[in-house]
Amino acid sequence: MVLESLLPASRNKPLARKSYAKLPTILDVPNLIKVQLDSFQRFQEDGLKHLLGEISPIRDLTGNRLELSFVAYEFREPRPGHSEQECHERDQTYSAPLYVKVRLLVKDTGEIKEQDLFFGDIPLMTEKGTFITSGAERVVVSQLLRSPGVYFTAEEDPVSGRRLCQAKLIPTRGAWLEFETSNRDVVSAKIDGKRKIPITTLLRGIGYGSDNELLKLYAKDIDTSEHDYIKTTMEREPLIRDEREALLDIYKKLHPGEMPSLDNARKLIKNLFFDAARYDLGNVGRYKLNKRLGVNVSLKERTLTKEDIIEIVRRILLINNGQDHSDDIDHLGNRRIRTVGELVQTQFRIGFLRLEQVVRERMSIIGTEAVTPSALVNIRPIVAAVREFFGGSQLSQFMDQTNPLAELTHKRRLSAMGPGGLSRERAGFEVRDVHFSHYGRICPIETPEGPNIGLIGSLATYSIINEYGFIETPYRKVHREISSKDAHLAGRSVTSDVLDEKKSVIVKEGTVISPDVAARLAKMRQRKIKVVPFVSDEIIYLPADEEDKYTIAQANAPLDENNQFKEKRIEARQADGYILEVPEKIELMDVSPKQVVSVATALTPFLEHNDANRALMGANMQRQAVPLLRPQAPLVATGMETEAAKHSRQVVFAKNAGIVTELSGYVDDKLNTKYRLIITRDDGNTDTYELMKFVRTNQGTCINQRPLVEKGEKIKAGQLLADSSATEDGELALGQNVTVAFMSWEGYNFEDAIILSSRMVEEDMFTSIHINKHEVEARDTKLGPEEITRDIPNVGEESLRELDEDGIIRVGAEVHPDDTLVGKITPKGETELSAEEKLLRAIFGEKAREVKDTSLRVPHGEWGKVINVKVYTRKDSRNGGDDLPAGVNQWVQVWIAQKRRVSVGDKLAGRHGNKGVISIIAPKEDMPFLPDGTPVDIILDPIGVPSRMNIGQVLETHLGWAAQILGFRALTPVFDGANDIAIEDALCRAWIVQQSGAVDPNPGKDAQPFKQDVATAWVNSQGYDGKAIFDETRRGQARETSLRLWLETLNIPARNLAAGELERVVEKVNAEGRFAPPTYGKVILHDGRTGVPFDQPVTVGNIYMMKLIHLVEDKVHARSTGPYSLITQQPLGGKAQFGGQRFGEMEVWALEAYGAANNLQEMLTIKSDDVTGRAKAYESIIKGDDILQPGVPESFKVLVKELQSLGLALEVINEEETTIAPAEETMKEPFKLDAGLKESEEPRWREEEDVRD
Repeated sequence: MVLESLLPASRNKPLARKSYAKLPTILDVPNLIKVQLDSFQRFQEDGLKHLLGEISPIRDLTGNRLELSFVAYEFREPRPGHSEQECHERDQTYSAPLYVKVRLLVKDTGEIKEQDLFFGDIPLMTEKGTFITSGAERVVVSQLLRSPGVYFTAEEDPVSGRRLCQAKLIPTRGAWLEFETSNRDVVSAKIDGKRKIPITTLLRGIGYGSDNELLKLYAKDIDTSEHDYIKTTMEREPLIRDEREALLDIYKKLHPGEMPSLDNARKLIKNLFFDAARYDLGNVGRYKLNKRLGVNVSLKERTLTKEDIIEIVRRILLINNGQDHSDDIDHLGNRRIRTVGELVQTQFRIGFLRLEQVVRERMSIIGTEAVTPSALVNIRPIVAAVREFFGGSQLSQFMDQTNPLAELTHKRRLSAMGPGGLSRERAGFEVRDVHFSHYGRICPIETPEGPNIGLIGSLATYSIINEYGFIETPYRKVHREISSKDAHLAGRSVTSDVLDEKKSVIVKEGTVISPDVAARLAKMRQRKIKVVPFVSDEIIYLPADEEDKYTIAQANAPLDENNQFKEKRIEARQADGYILEVPEKIELMDVSPKQVVSVATALTPFLEHNDANRALMGANMQRQAVPLLRPQAPLVATGMETEAAKHSRQVVFAKNAGIVTELSGYVDDKLNTKYRLIITRDDGNTDTYELMKFVRTNQGTCINQRPLVEKGEKIKAGQLLADSSATEDGELALGQNVTVAFMSWEGYNFEDAIILSSRMVEEDMFTSIHINKHEVEARDTKLGPEEITRDIPNVGEESLRELDEDGIIRVGAEVHPDDTLVGKITPKGETELSAEEKLLRAIFGEKAREVKDTSLRVPHGEWGKVINVKVYTRKDSRNGGDDLPAGVNQWVQVWIAQKRRVSVGDKLAGRHGNKGVISIIAPKEDMPFLPDGTPVDIILDPIGVPSRMNIGQVLETHLGWAAQILGFRALTPVFDGANDIAIEDALCRAWIVQQSGAVDPNPGKDAQPFKQDVATAWVNSQGYDGKAIFDETRRGQARETSLRLWLETLNIPARNLAAGELERVVEKVNAEGRFAPPTYGKVILHDGRTGVPFDQPVTVGNIYMMKLIHLVEDKVHARSTGPYSLITQQPLGGKAQFGGQRFGEMEVWALEAYGAANNLQEMLTIKSDDVTGRAKAYESIIKGDDILQPGVPESFKVLVKELQSLGLALEVINEEETTIAPAEETMKEPFKLDAGLKESEEPRWREEEDVRD
């Protein structure tokens, strides 16, 4: 079955997509992983250059002996054997060596020494936007955090009731400066959270020493106010009247206990705010400061200026006086994204600063004669910083690779947590909430459900990140003027008279420009002509703070053929307000309705009909869908499926045109089986595409690329060449299209449970492939080397039948729990040899040494087929082996594939948050069947729809039903999809096709599944217009005709009924509950077991269902005996430890309530921690004897020990008043750590002791 996937995908052409979108595509979806690729490229090109410039040159402590400069750097090619694929297979890091040209100047002699120094292997980003570290793909998530800059907040004072301003000045690096206003009109500042300093003191300290200078600075702001903040603050410090006193006062408050001097005080202020080495606003901080304060300081000036501080105080006074507004800290204009490049750069800075210290220290030790750059530079701090980031940072995450969508979403994820960010515990409601500035930037739907809700988000579909790290979204410009030479001038209405050079009127105000007039204007001198506002195709990208100034229309505002607004009042938004506005005041328009949501959310059809909570679950669960053996693209799609598949980089497109000349598997020079597709271009050169076959992902799912072309086929540039495991024809295909009925069935779908037909199992519709990797190393131990061999002690030949002569499992072998995969023996510790053993040793040499079996075996609960084996052997002088870690002689990897069919307990879900667990897989012959005898595939609970308010699933069911019968694939984008009339028309056409017998049981290849001429003829024979039914432009025609025909089939005359009367009669008949009109998408179903029809029509249709990664096989677990905890001797917990089920306190109460004393005693003793009792019970069961009375549980003995540790000498006496454990004995008795282990098991601590010897 697995081998089928090696063949090219089906050559049948897919059904055509029928789009229900009403709006044209204005802007293509941008490259969805650009955020990762561009950022890392910026780091490689500019970030490192900036860092090296920041610490270069490094001078020795005296400053006049040595000077070390970093002149240039380059990334060299990755080392041989370190390609992406090889790093995956061999658990290595995909990286490139960084070399830096270092120049050393010896100042005494003027000698210059230059060297290219190796600065460590730096992880490289793959073209998919990921990193490969230790063989695993990782993603660096972008961080959303408060931007550097100044923030003003105003809070109401509880005493005076006035709104008083506070401000925070946050640099990228350096001391924070906080300002606050008291209700007594005193404005003060805090430097790095230390003691308050009156603002007048701070201003005097930076050069505005006299009272006059201070009052002159804010003369205007004081005049207009009832409160004199500056005067009041000056009066608070009557002794400080000039710059000198102010500087000394600031020094005393920041360094209490030290003797201040004027020079030290001046130096302190300079170091705090005006020294580039200690204070850095960064590009972003300077940009934000300029914007907020209205100053015009160069962006290269990254320290504070005196003007900045003066302006900050001015804003505080204005806000206090109600003449300026405070800032919203949750606004996206004040929150920025730190992308992967910036995060890596920050980590590098830490490494470089440590390096700088090391170089300085070495400069003071080494003499100038022998010194070289390599003697000074130690790269360990840099290597450690990089390793720490990629291996341990909260933002460097193990990639979610369940399916292509999960990959893509992970790369576009935003996290407010991480270093310098928020924590789950501290984050309040406001920061988690959806903000109006998220529109078109961050998806309001896609976020986790747990404690991270609102802290982790996803970029919206069209959003991009600008150079400062702010999220921008695109808009179309609305123009009120047009060039006289513009080709689109004809047909526009002018809003003022158009004059020629002689000032005579060519076009009067309010008239439309004809093509002749437009041609005449084009010949004249170019100028702007005022016209009725129209929406242009000019796109601008705006950050959130810029956008607030504009009035923006929605993407679906109706436009005429000249792109002018049709309506007199347009729904628009302005900052956080939603208004109806005249077209003259509209300045911008959204580019697409889906620009509000993320990729995963945009994959949900009829999203607008779902409650937000369920939409959130739907978006999140699509990321958990397992790639299936036979992927199917959804019958009802949104159009984002193609984009998601393309940008996930899992489907293969042709780079150039040409002819397919090779499509086959081959064995490379390292004996690995690989698959490739070669296209010979027109110029004779070739393009080779390596295809991935049964590659394991991080989550154990399978990537399997299937070619869609054949040898000899002509290919165009950009053509789709190969599909992946979760795509079909280049569209994302996460699930299956199944026939669904919404009804209850014997109570099996109680509480969202799902009833599935056995057809789904038989036809492998929800079958998925899962791959597990197992590995073993043969190491050198102190007692000798471990050996991989077939010769394993005390193991029968039957267990070794699938191993080759080296003791390694063969590819293709079926394996089950506890089967040997790789035979391995480890030397045991030597004991005193008997005479016989000495004789054997003398005869057979070392062979008779005692070894123990440490073979790699299939873990409990796993099974499957071995699909690949790799053996790596240490290099030596005789053979060209592999580079292995120290102490490892051989390393074997085994991959096992499982083909998992869908089973009871698996979790299925739709795209609307409609999830459930399979409760029964019923025989297909027992499932309810349609009038034509087709059994339904799946039964869902109708009670699950109204309370969840995810009506999208019902609309999808209806449209899917029509699409299935009429033979098309629907495309209904979010917020711009099929409306109720379109769906009803489609349902009615499907009903007519069925009634007319036009369904073709054997449609030819690429033919539609019904005969339209037969359906048309049948409608005509009933006296209606058959052609009009299938005319898409005649909305509602199919609906009306089919309703009349339906009533006539029930012998109710309907031909002459007026439209309103028709609706009333249809409702009346429907209310009787025996028959449903065609618009309802309901069918009379028959019980598969009895053949009797159900008493009411049932909603039946086609729905897209996915199998999620929460598979029952990973969770189901049983144990008879197994490992026990060393201290308590109770069974361990959890499937991974082969543990038991905990019979806890509440379960004990339940048995107590029933008075089940014997059951309870068994549970708490021989089934748990009565060591001797359980051994005897096992023996009794084997021998068929009665089980003896339980003994004392080990946990009771632990309690006795704990009490003894408190100094209480306890005696344990039973009912017969005989002492079970006298105090003296229990005190003397050594605690047995290895009690209760099976004979074959060695306690771990003893093993380690042996190894140490």
